[in-house]
This record gives sequence, C-alpha cells and structure tokens, in this order.
Amino acid sequence: MKFKNLSLVAGAIALTLTATSWAVNAETISSSPFLIAQEQSREMRGPWQKLGLTDAQKTQLQEIRRNTREEIDRVLTEEQRAQLNNAMQNQNGKRGGWRGIMNSLNLSEAQKTQIREIKRSQKTKMEAILTPEQKAQLDEIKNQMRARRQQYQQNKQ
Repeated sequence: MKFKNLSLVAGAIALTLTATSWAVNAETISSSPFLIAQEQSREMRGPWQKLGLTDAQKTQLQEIRRNTREEIDRVLTEEQRAQLNNAMQNQNGKRGGWRGIMNSLNLSEAQKTQIREIKRSQKTKMEAILTPEQKAQLDEIKNQMRARRQQYQQNKQ
C-alpha cells in the first residue's frame, strides 16, 4: 500500500514538473500579438527587415526615425502630442497604423503639410542609406505590396 501511494506521489511530482516546463516554454514562444509587436519594435519591421541591412545602416535608420519623431513633435500642439502618445501606447498592433492615428489628431492644413514634408524627407534620407541592390529589392517589395493591395481591393468589390 505504501509503495502504491509513493508511486502515485512520485508520478504526480513528475507530471507537475513536466507540465510546468511545457507551460513556461509555451509562454516564452507565445504568438501573442502584444509580444510579437514588442519584439518587432526592437528590430526593423515591414519591407526593411528583408533587405539584409548592416548594423551601421540599422543605426542610421533608427537615428533618422528618432529625428523625424522629434520634428513631428515640434509641429504638434501639446494636446496633440499627448493624444499621439496615448494612441501609440494603446495601439497594441491594431490596424489603422500611423495614418489612423494622425487622422484622430485634428491637424490643421499647415500641420498636415509640414508633416507630409517631414515624412518625405525621412523617406529620402532612409533610401539614401541603401545600396543600389537594396534599393532595387525595396522597390520590388513595394511593387508586390501594391499589387497585393490592388488585388485585395478588386476582391473586396
């Protein structure tokens, strides 16, 4: 009888240890959108991740993005900056992205024009960092994305 109880306890402990390790492993490789978004924010996202960027290029791109955010912040009012920060924190991978957030800020026409120019300048600076091969690859990726978007629009109708 004692041997039977002892084997049940040992089996329960072994099962608990095994199940716990599986749960911990499952949690660390979770496909939760929040965890994926956090991981992607550390690295390049979108077409940029497919270009095989060097560490120097990644650093330069991050600097350009940081400067762009600062320039846009200078265009916004204090209230709009607070709204933008709140929207960015609450987005958590939701669709709509940058355009949806900016539409919610009630920007004046002058602000829209300034931000458009800042974003255009950012795009030019970012593309200047790329090698000719990377530029060609980026153009190809953009064309594929455009074609998929058009296909989606046609299927939607």
